[in-house]
Amino acid sequence: MKTAFLFAGQGSQCEGMGKDLYEKYPAFRRIIDGANLEFDLKKMMFETPIEELSVTRNTQPCMAAFGAGVLEILKEEGFAPDYVAGLSLGEYTALYASGVFDLDTFLPLVAFRGKVMDAAAQGIDCKMSAVMGMEADALKALCDSVKDSYVTVSNFNCTGQYVICGEREGVEAVEALCKEQGVKRIVPLKVSGPFHTRYMKPAADELAGYFENVTFGEMKCPVIFNRTAKPLGEGETIAGQLIEQVQSSIYMEDTIKYLEAQGVERIIEIGPGKTLCGFVKRTAPSMTGYAITDVESLEAVLEELRK
Repeated sequence: MKTAFLFAGQGSQCEGMGKDLYEKYPAFRRIIDGANLEFDLKKMMFETPIEELSVTRNTQPCMAAFGAGVLEILKEEGFAPDYVAGLSLGEYTALYASGVFDLDTFLPLVAFRGKVMDAAAQGIDCKMSAVMGMEADALKALCDSVKDSYVTVSNFNCTGQYVICGEREGVEAVEALCKEQGVKRIVPLKVSGPFHTRYMKPAADELAGYFENVTFGEMKCPVIFNRTAKPLGEGETIAGQLIEQVQSSIYMEDTIKYLEAQGVERIIEIGPGKTLCGFVKRTAPSMTGYAITDVESLEAVLEELRK
């Protein structure tokens, strides 16, 4: 059975994330204890209040370390994916899983990304909202119709769920237009910046400079990229994809459809939540989704993989 690992992005973080895995699995513990960062990763993951943990410069390395720790356990158990992908930040963990980054490169890189995204977001009165039950093209048209303020569809998450982001005034204008067209559910999202919009260009420029000193290894399994919903194409580079990804819309819905078309039957979400499993269920119900969020769910997935 073809299996893909999907790595969660920001929004899935929670207080104490990974603590039970750290206590039970030496492989997970090695990743957390071996992190070479400017702050105490263990304390940030296990003891920090959600408000501080949810600031992007803190969220990103913690989420990345969680994913790397779970991967280490799965690796020790002898399991590897046929495909990998991730939502936004999760794309970096997918690249780590594929062998593009080693641990000493991966965690500092993600921490740097968090810092420059945090800096780029300062001083911008932004808003991000999930719109349920509207077609993607119709929502894009509404965003384009707002001329006095910037708003865009930043995340094409799954069938019937898309995220708009930009200046607060622009987002609220699109929300009003959506309601006029009969949309019943719009959910404001708790974010600390206008991610995957043009406001992240300063972060993209900082990443471009950082990547000049990064060694990219060869992919051991295909990574399906956020911007294209496909593996790396001719003439494309990993650095180029990541530079554009931070300031461009991402296409998880199309990524899931691509995996389905390749014959993937089983998705394993790695992260402290179950958001991506929900996306899979709405977009490709023929695929079965499992989430590894803690010790109990990990052991259930291991049992499934051993069948």
